[in-house]
Amino acid sequence: MHGYELARFTTSPYGCPYLPDETASLTYRILVEISAQDYEEMLQRGWRRFGCEFFRPACAACAECRSLRLRLQHFTPSRSQRRALAANADMQVVVQSPTVTPVHVRLYNAYHQDMAGRKQWRYRTHNMKSYYENFVIGEWDFARELQYYADGRLVGVALADVTPNALTSIYFYHDPAWRSKSPGVYSILQQVAYAKQLGLTYQYLGYWVVGSASMDYKSQYRPHEILAGYPEDHESPLWLDPETDVSSRN
Repeated sequence: MHGYELARFTTSPYGCPYLPDETASLTYRILVEISAQDYEEMLQRGWRRFGCEFFRPACAACAECRSLRLRLQHFTPSRSQRRALAANADMQVVVQSPTVTPVHVRLYNAYHQDMAGRKQWRYRTHNMKSYYENFVIGEWDFARELQYYADGRLVGVALADVTPNALTSIYFYHDPAWRSKSPGVYSILQQVAYAKQLGLTYQYLGYWVVGSASMDYKSQYRPHEILAGYPEDHESPLWLDPETDVSSRN
């Protein structure tokens, strides 16, 4: 792998946010100047990115976080997914490099305040500096931001990366008032459309956590593949089709 690695470390175990009876741990790599091709090789091995931090699970006693990717060429939206598209037919979508404005920060904080109240998320806020450090820093040439506008007003932001053969969905937040129209489904489908427009093969949806209601939605996007374990840089990744590979369900 090319690029420059500033640091690598593994966190101490902490309470898992997805499975309350488990503990979690993450391995981090702080990287700069990594190419889109090298980043794609990391995606193939289960890594994710926020800013300059690349991470993946390193839990000692649990392996329920599984990297999931959608096979774009064969994907067709389900009936409920098509309803989400229809409900948001008047939405305007702008794709650009990630940025930060006071509107981004207010929208992010409003979303997290709503989720803290409805789903007991730990309430965390951003200011301009911390938002930049989490989502913009590095100015990666493969980074994208999908902005969603309703009547000229920004109501949602999706962050994604584009590598030679894939799009990876990083994070999405939205105006709580938009919640009734399935904005999360709509956003994934907009990213699918953008990835198909670019002729990409896969869309990485992050970790599917078996037994976690908040992560179960990812398995509804089909056909998809599940990564077997977390291979090292020198190891070849093995992606399994859960419809045919029984081992991916064990």
